[in-house]
Amino acid sequence: MPEFFHIRRAEPSDAEAFAEIASGESAYSNTMQLPWPSVAKWRKNCEQWPDHVHVLVAENSEGKVIGNLGMEALQSPRRRHIGQLGMFVHDDWQGQGVGTALMAAAIELADNWLNLSRLELEVYPDNEAALALYRRFGFVQEGVARQGAFRAGKLTDVVKMGRLRDEVTG
Repeated sequence: MPEFFHIRRAEPSDAEAFAEIASGESAYSNTMQLPWPSVAKWRKNCEQWPDHVHVLVAENSEGKVIGNLGMEALQSPRRRHIGQLGMFVHDDWQGQGVGTALMAAAIELADNWLNLSRLELEVYPDNEAALALYRRFGFVQEGVARQGAFRAGKLTDVVKMGRLRDEVTG
Protein backbone atom coordinates (compact mmCIF):
# COMPACT_ATOMS: atom_id res chain seq x y z
CA MET A 1 0.00 0.00 0.00
CA PRO A 2 1.41 3.44 -0.88
CA GLU A 3 2.52 5.73 1.92
CA PHE A 4 0.29 8.66 2.85
CA PHE A 5 2.07 12.00 3.00
CA HIS A 6 0.90 14.84 5.19
CA ILE A 7 1.22 18.19 3.41
CA ARG A 8 1.46 21.39 5.44
CA ARG A 9 2.88 24.89 5.23
CA ALA A 10 6.60 25.12 6.02
CA GLU A 11 7.73 26.51 9.36
CA PRO A 12 11.11 27.98 10.42
CA SER A 13 11.73 24.78 12.39
CA ASP A 14 11.92 22.91 9.05
CA ALA A 15 15.28 24.54 8.15
CA GLU A 16 17.36 21.53 9.20
CA ALA A 17 15.20 19.18 7.14
CA PHE A 18 15.45 21.48 4.10
CA ALA A 19 19.24 21.53 4.37
CA GLU A 20 19.30 17.73 4.58
CA ILE A 21 16.99 17.29 1.59
CA ALA A 22 18.84 19.83 -0.55
CA SER A 23 22.22 18.25 0.25
CA GLY A 24 21.22 14.98 -1.40
CA GLU A 25 23.07 14.45 -4.68
CA SER A 26 19.95 13.85 -6.74
CA ALA A 27 18.12 16.76 -5.11
CA TYR A 28 20.77 19.37 -5.78
CA SER A 29 21.94 18.05 -9.13
CA ASN A 30 18.39 18.20 -10.52
CA THR A 31 17.64 21.74 -9.34
CA MET A 32 19.20 25.14 -9.83
CA GLN A 33 20.60 25.05 -6.27
CA LEU A 34 24.22 24.74 -5.23
CA PRO A 35 25.30 21.63 -3.30
CA TRP A 36 25.72 21.48 0.48
CA PRO A 37 23.53 24.37 1.61
CA SER A 38 23.98 25.45 5.19
CA VAL A 39 21.32 25.12 7.85
CA ALA A 40 21.88 28.83 8.59
CA LYS A 41 20.94 29.71 4.97
CA TRP A 42 17.76 27.68 5.18
CA ARG A 43 16.90 29.05 8.60
CA LYS A 44 17.22 32.60 7.24
CA ASN A 45 15.04 31.72 4.23
CA CYS A 46 12.39 30.07 6.40
CA GLU A 47 12.17 33.06 8.69
CA GLN A 48 11.90 35.64 5.90
CA TRP A 49 9.45 34.27 3.34
CA PRO A 50 7.12 37.07 2.26
CA ASP A 51 3.36 36.49 2.12
CA HIS A 52 3.39 35.85 -1.65
CA VAL A 53 5.80 32.90 -1.26
CA HIS A 54 4.07 29.68 -0.30
CA VAL A 55 6.26 26.81 0.84
CA LEU A 56 4.74 23.40 1.44
CA VAL A 57 6.34 20.36 3.03
CA ALA A 58 5.58 16.67 2.79
CA GLU A 59 5.94 14.60 5.95
CA ASN A 60 6.02 10.83 6.03
CA SER A 61 3.97 8.77 8.50
CA GLU A 62 6.66 9.29 11.15
CA GLY A 63 6.49 13.11 10.83
CA LYS A 64 9.82 13.45 9.02
CA VAL A 65 9.98 16.19 6.36
CA ILE A 66 10.89 14.40 3.13
CA GLY A 67 10.10 17.00 0.48
CA ASN A 68 9.23 20.62 -0.08
CA LEU A 69 7.74 22.76 -2.80
CA GLY A 70 7.95 26.52 -3.12
CA MET A 71 5.49 28.57 -5.12
CA GLU A 72 6.01 32.28 -5.60
CA ALA A 73 3.00 34.29 -6.71
CA LEU A 74 4.60 36.94 -8.91
CA GLN A 75 4.11 40.52 -7.79
CA SER A 76 4.57 42.42 -11.06
CA PRO A 77 1.22 44.08 -11.91
CA ARG A 78 1.09 42.36 -15.29
CA ARG A 79 2.15 38.95 -13.97
CA ARG A 80 0.14 38.58 -10.75
CA HIS A 81 -1.77 35.67 -12.27
CA ILE A 82 1.44 33.56 -12.38
CA GLY A 83 3.05 31.26 -9.86
CA GLN A 84 6.60 29.93 -10.21
CA LEU A 85 7.35 26.52 -8.72
CA GLY A 86 10.42 24.72 -7.44
CA MET A 87 10.57 21.38 -5.62
CA PHE A 88 12.95 19.14 -3.67
CA VAL A 89 12.32 15.52 -2.69
CA HIS A 90 14.69 13.68 -0.36
CA ASP A 91 16.89 11.27 -2.32
CA ASP A 92 15.59 8.30 -0.29
CA TRP A 93 11.97 9.16 -1.09
CA GLN A 94 12.12 9.88 -4.81
CA GLY A 95 9.76 7.83 -6.96
CA GLN A 96 7.39 7.11 -4.06
CA GLY A 97 4.69 9.72 -4.63
CA VAL A 98 6.09 12.61 -2.60
CA GLY A 99 6.35 14.90 -5.62
CA THR A 100 2.82 13.93 -6.69
CA ALA A 101 1.43 14.82 -3.25
CA LEU A 102 3.28 18.15 -3.18
CA MET A 103 2.25 19.06 -6.73
CA ALA A 104 -1.40 18.19 -6.08
CA ALA A 105 -1.43 20.42 -2.99
CA ALA A 106 0.30 23.28 -4.80
CA ILE A 107 -2.16 23.15 -7.69
CA GLU A 108 -5.09 23.07 -5.25
CA LEU A 109 -3.67 26.19 -3.59
CA ALA A 110 -2.94 27.94 -6.90
CA ASP A 111 -6.25 27.13 -8.60
CA ASN A 112 -8.71 27.40 -5.74
CA TRP A 113 -7.24 29.87 -3.26
CA LEU A 114 -4.70 32.13 -4.96
CA ASN A 115 -6.48 32.51 -8.33
CA LEU A 116 -3.26 31.80 -10.22
CA SER A 117 -4.21 30.90 -13.78
CA ARG A 118 -0.67 30.10 -14.94
CA LEU A 119 2.09 28.08 -13.28
CA GLU A 120 5.68 28.01 -14.50
CA LEU A 121 8.72 25.91 -13.74
CA GLU A 122 12.12 24.94 -15.09
CA VAL A 123 13.55 21.45 -15.29
CA TYR A 124 16.61 19.81 -16.80
CA PRO A 125 15.84 17.81 -19.96
CA ASP A 126 17.42 14.64 -18.53
CA ASN A 127 15.19 14.65 -15.42
CA GLU A 128 12.68 12.28 -16.97
CA ALA A 129 10.83 11.50 -13.73
CA ALA A 130 10.17 15.20 -13.07
CA LEU A 131 9.13 15.82 -16.67
CA ALA A 132 6.63 12.95 -16.46
CA LEU A 133 5.26 14.26 -13.15
CA TYR A 134 4.79 17.77 -14.49
CA ARG A 135 3.10 16.51 -17.66
CA ARG A 136 0.64 14.47 -15.54
CA PHE A 137 -0.40 17.74 -13.91
CA GLY A 138 -0.98 19.53 -17.21
CA PHE A 139 2.37 21.25 -17.72
CA VAL A 140 3.59 21.50 -21.29
CA GLN A 141 7.00 22.32 -22.65
CA GLU A 142 7.04 25.90 -23.87
CA GLY A 143 10.67 26.24 -24.77
CA VAL A 144 14.28 25.47 -24.01
CA ALA A 145 16.85 27.86 -22.63
CA ARG A 146 19.92 26.61 -24.46
CA GLN A 147 22.88 26.43 -22.08
CA GLY A 148 20.58 27.98 -19.49
CA ALA A 149 22.38 26.60 -16.43
CA PHE A 150 25.78 25.46 -15.26
CA ARG A 151 25.71 21.96 -13.73
CA ALA A 152 28.40 19.41 -12.97
CA GLY A 153 31.12 21.43 -14.67
CA LYS A 154 29.34 22.20 -17.94
CA LEU A 155 26.58 24.30 -19.44
CA THR A 156 23.29 22.50 -19.90
CA ASP A 157 19.89 23.25 -21.36
CA VAL A 158 16.85 24.06 -19.23
CA VAL A 159 13.30 23.14 -20.25
CA LYS A 160 10.68 25.83 -19.60
CA MET A 161 7.23 24.42 -18.78
CA GLY A 162 3.90 26.07 -18.13
CA ARG A 163 0.41 25.06 -17.04
CA LEU A 164 -2.70 27.09 -17.88
CA ARG A 165 -5.58 26.40 -15.49
CA ASP A 166 -8.18 26.91 -18.24
CA GLU A 167 -6.56 24.26 -20.45
CA VAL A 168 -6.57 21.69 -17.65
CA THR A 169 -9.91 22.38 -15.99
CA GLY A 170 -11.85 23.35 -19.09
